[in-house]
Amino acid sequence: MEIDGLAVEEAHFRGRKLQGTTISLPNGYAGFVLVKNNSGKRKAYDVSEGNSNDWEMKAKFDKLTYWNHDNPPSKDDPFLRSFHWFTVAEAVSFSIICS
Repeated sequence: MEIDGLAVEEAHFRGRKLQGTTISLPNGYAGFVLVKNNSGKRKAYDVSEGNSNDWEMKAKFDKLTYWNHDNPPSKDDPFLRSFHWFTVAEAVSFSIICS
């Protein structure tokens, strides 16, 4: 089914109907699935810096599906609109070269 130009998928979770759409991340961006490493082994630099966070990348993705439970997804959803900021950030960011 297509709503507002978005291909809408349907699923159910604990008896609730969910409607979602799969979107691609902007060019140059990727998502990662991280798992905290609890190997018990800490490197000396971790101890000295007080850093006990050790994460391992398990997967990388360039698309994601977001779900709504009360309304079908729309191009006006705040989540989808937030992706426009990637374009804005690239447009306004620049390097200053001092000589």
